[in-house]
Amino acid sequence: MAISVFDLFKIGVGPSSSHTVGPMRAGALFVEALRERKMLTQVKRIEVRLYGSLSATGIGHGTDKAVIMGLMGEWPDKVDPLLIEPRLLELRETQYLLLAGELRVPFIWQRDMRLLEENLEYHPNAMTLSAFADDQPLLCETYYSIGGGFVVDQRQAATGELDQDKSELPYDFSTAAQLLNQCNVHGLRISQLMLANERVWRSEEDIREGLGQIWQAMRTCVDAGLTHEGVLPGGLNVKRRAARLHRSLLEIGKPNVIGSTLNAMEWVNLFALAVNEENAAGGRMVTAPTNGAAGIIPAVLQYYMKFCPEARDSDVVDYLLAAAAVGILCKRNASISGAEVGCQGEVGSACAMAAAGLAEILGASPEQVENAAEIGLEHNLGLTCDPVGGLVQVPCIERNAIAAVKAINAAQMALRGDGTHFISLDRVIRTMRDTGADMHDKYKETSRGGLAVSAIEC
Repeated sequence: MAISVFDLFKIGVGPSSSHTVGPMRAGALFVEALRERKMLTQVKRIEVRLYGSLSATGIGHGTDKAVIMGLMGEWPDKVDPLLIEPRLLELRETQYLLLAGELRVPFIWQRDMRLLEENLEYHPNAMTLSAFADDQPLLCETYYSIGGGFVVDQRQAATGELDQDKSELPYDFSTAAQLLNQCNVHGLRISQLMLANERVWRSEEDIREGLGQIWQAMRTCVDAGLTHEGVLPGGLNVKRRAARLHRSLLEIGKPNVIGSTLNAMEWVNLFALAVNEENAAGGRMVTAPTNGAAGIIPAVLQYYMKFCPEARDSDVVDYLLAAAAVGILCKRNASISGAEVGCQGEVGSACAMAAAGLAEILGASPEQVENAAEIGLEHNLGLTCDPVGGLVQVPCIERNAIAAVKAINAAQMALRGDGTHFISLDRVIRTMRDTGADMHDKYKETSRGGLAVSAIEC
């Protein structure tokens, strides 16, 4: 399975990559399947079944709404977030779904949107979409949202063919040890190796332009989070803090921010909070590598680009490429899905990715980059995913800020060493996988344990 940097960094909408972006893509893929089979005009009824984690926290994560938007023909990177609620309100009032944006099909929410507690075998994030011609089934497909907006269907899950891309990469790697060996044998930095691999799919000009667009989307999200105020939706009455914190930091008015450890930490906190507040509000996002952990990678890069005098535009490309190398390892050898391994797979992976990216642009050797990623991930092992009320707000928003600061610390520690260390990144990733397997389901994005229960008890 060849994974591109553009697979890990995808423009979408909040609040969750696995529970919002993935289900919307599944709905849109189902519509495409109906159209390809020339069944679209025969559809008289649609039924949606959500299983496992998608059912348990689907309402708080907007899974039900996302699937409907996908069935309306919308894609996460194209849909206007401001039009989602008005279109859903119209559906509820009229009880008609505009399938593929063109065919009116009866849809009674209480009857046709079913939330089931059972888990399907392959992955806890499962959904089955069914189309009927009168009472006769036309097409029934099961999809799995496996983290970071990635979606596979039942056939792919059963055969293990999770990706149709069979491209041969010049410097393929499945482990961090292989990655370091490739760098040493060919005299490449990690970002250079990743760039060479990406050229299999697109030109260097397109790669740099595409990553520039990803970075612009991240910056736009930060800027939006710095201006929006009020209470986040969902019923917890969580107040946005980023705009007020931004005003407070601007009032300090001191240019030498980077020389103050406390002020520096506050700016990093600010950027992470801004992103994740936008995510919680359902705004335009970049999965990095998931929405629940989307604030960490842009927060670290935003701070570097804003306050480091030596920062260059090319640093953005190198940062994202090196970060993606670590993300690929986490996805291949463990998981980036909170429903599968807990938040260690989301915030832990993002922290490791940000640490690696920062170390790369600060001139670290490949061994130091690997060390930075290992430190970042190691100290997020065992992190549970227990969102209060099934919303990506508490503890998710603050958790991104803490992990962003941790990523910077991990990079600094690695740069002070020579790259040698006791535990390898490969072992830490395997430990994350095994810890996730041992973790009770109530701590894996079901809101049935941990802080989610403690908040209710209080």
